[in-house]
Amino acid sequence: MKMTKEQILAEVRSSPNKKVKVAITDIDGVLRGKYIHLDKFESIASGGLGFCDVIFGWDSSDQGYDNVEYTGWHTGFPDAVARLDLGTYRKVPWDNDVAFFLGDFINDKDEALPICPRQLLKKVKKTANEMGYEATFGQEFEFFNFRENTEELSARDFHAPKPLTPGMFGYSLIRMSKNKEYINDIYDLLYKFRVPIEGLHTETGPGVLEAAILYGDVIESADRAVLFKSSLKEIGHKYGIMPTFMAKISENLPGCSGHLHQSLWQNGKNTFYNDQGNQGMSATMEHYIAGLLHCLPHVLPMYAPTINSYKRLVEGAWAPTTITWAVDNRTVAVRALPGSSKSTRIEMRVVGSDANPYLAHAASLASGLYGVRNKLKMPVPQTVGNGYKETKNGVLPGNLWDSTQAMKNSPLARELFGETFVNHFTKTREWEWRQFSKSVTNWEFKRYFEII
Repeated sequence: MKMTKEQILAEVRSSPNKKVKVAITDIDGVLRGKYIHLDKFESIASGGLGFCDVIFGWDSSDQGYDNVEYTGWHTGFPDAVARLDLGTYRKVPWDNDVAFFLGDFINDKDEALPICPRQLLKKVKKTANEMGYEATFGQEFEFFNFRENTEELSARDFHAPKPLTPGMFGYSLIRMSKNKEYINDIYDLLYKFRVPIEGLHTETGPGVLEAAILYGDVIESADRAVLFKSSLKEIGHKYGIMPTFMAKISENLPGCSGHLHQSLWQNGKNTFYNDQGNQGMSATMEHYIAGLLHCLPHVLPMYAPTINSYKRLVEGAWAPTTITWAVDNRTVAVRALPGSSKSTRIEMRVVGSDANPYLAHAASLASGLYGVRNKLKMPVPQTVGNGYKETKNGVLPGNLWDSTQAMKNSPLARELFGETFVNHFTKTREWEWRQFSKSVTNWEFKRYFEII
């Protein structure tokens, strides 16, 4: 049962804890937060909390951007206002049941901050609601797990981390049983944390797990996804285990996806389902798929935001490389899953596990709605067989720079997300590319040191 604001405040007030945990995500999807005193929480519960705006002025390694307008040395890094969403109230079961809240950023006019990822998703959700739809999403993650701790791995310069289990053993009950305490804590503690997991199993690869998070409202889905990634790292500490959501950990192993399942509902009915339609798909579902495909080159950095993302998007590695769709085909970008009136949905397979869930959800929903609004037709027939060979509708850019330039110069991206967001986000991706480009890698040493 959903709690009222008064019930939430009363429960937090009666807790033996005299502190509250609050958090937001930066542009990379990294959860940034702090503990605050209970008295402080009560004073800001209906207003806002001052939070240094540097979180939108630095990258995932806390290095300050030198190319963004929103904040920097030129502004003095003032506080921004974060407004807590009391509906996100949770108690952290592995942290003495401390109360926890997520928040969004607003500007000095009490309006949504355009570059705040959660606010962007709220904006897209509002568009869906205005069109008469409720968006239901669910994200799944693949992630490697290593028997490591931060200190020892840092001392080895992140060299040769030890996998939780050896070998390639997908869907293995044996491997799960060997680490049953960790597995059970993931499942049981996250359930208590209101991040319910629909399914959890090993994937192919040493120490790889895949978790499907229970679907729900698009904002709730993204909240759960953000909290899942952060929670896994906290739970792992207890067992000397480090999970990673890098998209590609090794050129010799499959990458890690963050597939997004999605559907649109009206008056309690799934608008993607039509038992008289093409393979059980409605016209709305076909328009939505067409929108996903049409917008994909314009929004790709929101699905694949890092240098490493593009190491995953390679042929024959269970990740798409072409702008394709098909019914129940795992080689294409958009996998249609027609079924019953409850289960019919679409899976966007481009998304990597390293994506910011708010931005990936926003990109997918905005793209699909664009197709529905404009009644787009499928650009190509569905793929039969190997999607890697179907290039009629184009292939995905091979690196972050090319995909970022496509988004930066796209009027469509600006139509969907606004000038302010697109300018800020693409500049952060250009920064990411520059940091990579000036780095001298071990590959270069091994290839050139002696021979050249």
